[in-house]
Amino acid sequence: MALRDIIEQAWNNRELLQESNTVEAIRAVIEELDKGTLRVAEPNGDDWQVNEWVKKAVLMYFPIQAMKTIEVGPFEFHDKIALKRNYEQLGVRVVPHAVARYGAYLAKGVIMMPSYVNIGAYVDSGTMVDTWATVGSCAQVGKNVHLSGGVGLGGVLEPVQAAPVIIEDGAFIGSRSILVEGCRIGKEAVIGAGVTITGSSKIIDVTGSEQKIYNGYVPPRSVVIPGSYTKSFPAGDFQVPCALIIGQRKESTDLKTSLNDALRDNAVAV
Repeated sequence: MALRDIIEQAWNNRELLQESNTVEAIRAVIEELDKGTLRVAEPNGDDWQVNEWVKKAVLMYFPIQAMKTIEVGPFEFHDKIALKRNYEQLGVRVVPHAVARYGAYLAKGVIMMPSYVNIGAYVDSGTMVDTWATVGSCAQVGKNVHLSGGVGLGGVLEPVQAAPVIIEDGAFIGSRSILVEGCRIGKEAVIGAGVTITGSSKIIDVTGSEQKIYNGYVPPRSVVIPGSYTKSFPAGDFQVPCALIIGQRKESTDLKTSLNDALRDNAVAV
């Protein structure tokens, strides 16, 4: 029986978690996630496909695992999931005290400053996970992305239908930005410091004569800063947070120069 079929059956009947073939199937899925041969979500043309059955396997991995004490020098942990290993063979640079859980994929050339990558996440080649950045469960991060200091990418395991946070190739995420609830950041976008985007956040393009509104999605090469808009409540009118698209990266420059142009031309702090 295919892995997917075993996972789906166990999801609908948790008594099957007591059977060895179910346990082996769940652990096989987690191993494939760890290797990057399976993903919770993957590109599908211009859109993304969420593999719900893989998320189900991650959720069912917890109850089949026993709590275990992990000792690393003077440090002690007590958890159900092992830490990722063999970074030298993987070609990943890991600075103390960076932590990645088993079941997270880190491609060759990834750099982890003291940071955290949770199970089910996918971090592609050339990406920098900077100091105190957090890559939540099942988040998908593309090639050559920079997650600046303190960036928080939310995790998503339940509901299983929900899309994970997706950061596409070449994006620059500014310090202390918070990206959660399945929001999607397009290729080579620049997200300024302190921007918060949820799956339902208004992202308003103010570069034209009329505003254009996106929800939880930043188009490719957009330059984004924090903003607010006025919303009426029974108690009065108040300012509600949003994100503002104030420009685009220039096609005539490479990524680094384009980022400098974004800062200089639009006064974006990252």
